[in-house]
Amino acid sequence: MRIAVLMGGKSSEREISLRTGKAVAKTLRELGHEVIELDLSAELPCKLLEIKPDKVFIALHGTYGEDGRVQGMLDLLGIPYTGTGVLGSAIAMDKDITKRLLKSENIPTPNWICVRKQEAIPAWNSFPAVIKPSDQGSSVGLKIVKNKSELLSAVKELFRITDKIIIEQFIEGRDMTVGILKERVLPVIEIIPKKGVYDYESKYTPGKTEYLFPPENSLTRKLQEIALKISKLLDLKDFSRIDFRVDRKRNPFVLEVNTIPGMTELSLLPMACRKVGIDFKEMLTLIIS
Repeated sequence: MRIAVLMGGKSSEREISLRTGKAVAKTLRELGHEVIELDLSAELPCKLLEIKPDKVFIALHGTYGEDGRVQGMLDLLGIPYTGTGVLGSAIAMDKDITKRLLKSENIPTPNWICVRKQEAIPAWNSFPAVIKPSDQGSSVGLKIVKNKSELLSAVKELFRITDKIIIEQFIEGRDMTVGILKERVLPVIEIIPKKGVYDYESKYTPGKTEYLFPPENSLTRKLQEIALKISKLLDLKDFSRIDFRVDRKRNPFVLEVNTIPGMTELSLLPMACRKVGIDFKEMLTLIIS
């Protein structure tokens, strides 16, 4: 099969996307596929029409890759691609819209407000609080603030990289995640960052985070049930990952939906696949099938 691996891009997650794309391309070649590596550029549609790939493997994280824009272009060109389509990608990329939809379906998510650039910041008196861009992944820009002064400073700083910010209730508890591969729910992974916050540094620096597979119990089953419900709600395709925070009373709260989870050496989806005997090659074979 001739496969174009689309990676890099223009978002703040470019470097992680390149790492994901390179890992995917290398393994697809080992599987015997003809692989063309492509970066996002204005010439991309012309290149794709010239290459005529059988499928595009989208390894683009963040803006343009996960927000439905590239998916829409590929739909217009009539080229099949991996992952979720336009609508599900666009919804999942916007944390505010995602949380509104989850709330409408009675799926628990931390309380929040959304602030747009040039708007006055609504009253927020619950601290600590989580401040993060509404339209970024990989925990880019995520901050924990302890008071109003820190909140105002964090909001001002984040408006340099985004036009829409989420101020969210901080849930004291544990970070957990659930991957889904071809409608198969994978084992729950507990994430234990050594610095206490699972931010960009903790995600992509070896040794900064510990990962555990908790034994199957009522909590893990509940997390998997919620993940599958969200997957169907957003019409997610091929592979995805749902991130949770679980409070001291074992109540789960959905933090975000990842339609193109990472495929680096520290990435969680491949880790969960290995737990059930699916190695990287078999995982990619399933995704492109």
